[in-house]
Amino acid sequence: MSSSVTRDPHCRLIAVCVLFGVLSLTVVRPGLPLGWDELVYASRFTPYGPETPFSAPRTRGVPLLIAPVAAFTDSVAALRCYLTVTASLALYLGYRPWLRVFQERGPQPEPSGRSEGAGGTGGVGGVVPLAAGFYGSVWFALFYAGSAMPNHYVAMGLAAAVGCFVRADLTTSTSSTPSTSRTSRTSRTSRTPTSRLCAGIGAGLAGATLMRPNDAVWPALALLAVALWAVARSGERGRPRGRWAWIAGAVAAGPALALVPWIVEAQLRFGGVPARVRAASEVQGGMRPAFSLPAHAAALDGPLLCRPCGGTPVGWASVAWWLLIPPLVTLGVHAARARGRTRQAVLPLVAGLAVAVPYLFFMSYAAPRFLLPAYALLAPVAALGGCALAPRVRRTPRLRPLRPLAAAAVALQLGFQLYQLELHSGIQAAAREDWRRLDRLLSAHGVRPPCVLSGNSSAVPVAHTAGCRPADATAAHPPSALILRGHPLPAWAARAGWRLHPVPGTYNPGWRVALPPAGVTGSTGRWPAAGLRWPG
Repeated sequence: MSSSVTRDPHCRLIAVCVLFGVLSLTVVRPGLPLGWDELVYASRFTPYGPETPFSAPRTRGVPLLIAPVAAFTDSVAALRCYLTVTASLALYLGYRPWLRVFQERGPQPEPSGRSEGAGGTGGVGGVVPLAAGFYGSVWFALFYAGSAMPNHYVAMGLAAAVGCFVRADLTTSTSSTPSTSRTSRTSRTSRTPTSRLCAGIGAGLAGATLMRPNDAVWPALALLAVALWAVARSGERGRPRGRWAWIAGAVAAGPALALVPWIVEAQLRFGGVPARVRAASEVQGGMRPAFSLPAHAAALDGPLLCRPCGGTPVGWASVAWWLLIPPLVTLGVHAARARGRTRQAVLPLVAGLAVAVPYLFFMSYAAPRFLLPAYALLAPVAALGGCALAPRVRRTPRLRPLRPLAAAAVALQLGFQLYQLELHSGIQAAAREDWRRLDRLLSAHGVRPPCVLSGNSSAVPVAHTAGCRPADATAAHPPSALILRGHPLPAWAARAGWRLHPVPGTYNPGWRVALPPAGVTGSTGRWPAAGLRWPG
């Protein structure tokens, strides 16, 4: 491969995306059984039946994503391979708009000859591949590459939308800034038409909203506020408002169109939008002031869902890379300001914070995947800071010893992330195999379809694995069996003579199955009048 190709940021971005997919498929076994959330999405399709309950917080974005495979085959390996390819493509599409952002020079002329890395174009050519590498190297981004989960696609939709928005701001500012004839010619040849940028903004926000509206709405509102402010400023200065008006329209239209299916479903299944919002809040625990930064720090070392998260210790080796985010982002903002493009860094920073703040300060539990969109938006700013710092280290004799240390730190970080990826994929494989062990025990005791299961832990995935239905919390009749973990037999079941059967050989300890007395079916017997609601 020629040096001109390897130095091309576009080719390097493609290489990062390919490596992202290869690493994910290599370390995470394609045959990894579907997780709880994945089963809910996949069971919309006949090959993955029976259907599991589709609760109020869920949207139809993931079923739409997996439809080309899930509608025709029940092969988990085929589905994961397909999803890994789409995740790699999404990574490319998410960061592709940023290539043009960092090819632009600031409006201020640069000194001839020597480039300062942060100010000249030569020092920022590697920003976008580096940003994609930053995002794609964390273990949970690699883990979810082959998963039927929405967070990665939300992250890439927002990254693409904000990239197009920054590009629109860049070209609009350039077109309204007096310049020399040479700079003007360069601007005209590099300017992307407003229609294409608006299409990118709208499509990115629509995709993110279709997957997870609560993650997309806050950055969309931030971008809309900036666009409306620009419209107002254009009017005050006597400039045409049309370009920024189109951009504001794209920001508003993307999420609005993607919310239509969600609103229609809210009317048909939940009795209206307010009722669906209340139901979703009950499932997710609602939003209230809660400082959950320690919980998110602890979740960096697993589990995949830290709820509750009070007793989970913080793994400081897992948190080390977090400590680099603030200084690199600060350097990135300074570098963008030196290039005369402060908003180039401030806009993704604001959008990233708009995603992160609700999770860090208004939710009491955590999961590593929740902050993937924030990491995706902060990555270009942090990468710009890293690219600005590198030339200074090369030029300063006293700092040159830092180069091998930095290279060793990067290698150590990548190795640790791959170790974490292998560790947690193995944990998930073993833990999900417990559902099959429970299925075998249930089958051995005569619990076969049609059947209904309830329990205090993982009743939904166990029921799906066994071909049963999960019990409704307000059901009028008792279930065929109870799935218990770390929970005593309910009083009503003990009075009715139900018996506990331990499940041997499980990865997670404490699994037990409660079955009714011989000759008594799950549809008879005394049952709490209000059904069965499990604490926690």
